[in-house]
Amino acid sequence: MSGPHQGQQLVTAGTALPEASAAAVLVHGRGATARSIVQMGAEFQQDGLALLAPQAARNTWYPNSFLSPVEQNEPGRTSGLQAIEDAVTKAEEAGIPTDRVLVLGFSQGACLASEFVARNPQRYGGLVALSGGLIGETIDESEYEGDIEETPVFLGCSDVDPHIPEERVHVTASVFEQLNGDVEERIYEGMGHGVNEDELAYVSSLAATLVN
Repeated sequence: MSGPHQGQQLVTAGTALPEASAAAVLVHGRGATARSIVQMGAEFQQDGLALLAPQAARNTWYPNSFLSPVEQNEPGRTSGLQAIEDAVTKAEEAGIPTDRVLVLGFSQGACLASEFVARNPQRYGGLVALSGGLIGETIDESEYEGDIEETPVFLGCSDVDPHIPEERVHVTASVFEQLNGDVEERIYEGMGHGVNEDELAYVSSLAATLVN
């Protein structure tokens, strides 16, 4: 497809793809950059892990809140999903199986990452959604079908996040349980909108299992 995010840079870091045994596709938040989330990736970098970060046009994947009606966030939402798919495909073409590809996002990127895995069900190395959830004004759990084959799914968020209602995190967890995910949901009291050491420790542990 051709959309606003196609043709943007794919930032790479960590172990070079030809030498890597696993990959992490990192999806940045609104107003941020691929390079900024790659810097966060250094916190959990493992020898053998390639980092792949797609860049959103004008640093924003879609214009409105993820709680808006889906059509109000097009074509950015669909183009962003394609950008994630292209990054996953790049890892696969380098010989890394999908079950060793971690999809991770923060904020707007976490919403997009969640939506990608839920809409493209198979076994992944993992899904990590930091301060995010599935996209849409409402979530109809019956719309999500398939089997992610016990993919580790980590959902971390504050109970008072100004952008992400706690209830949406719970609904997202329920959808991934329905899709046969191995779901770990952690709600942090009073954290606000950010990433904490507990979340980074989880990602580090998960990444270590993928490269070994």
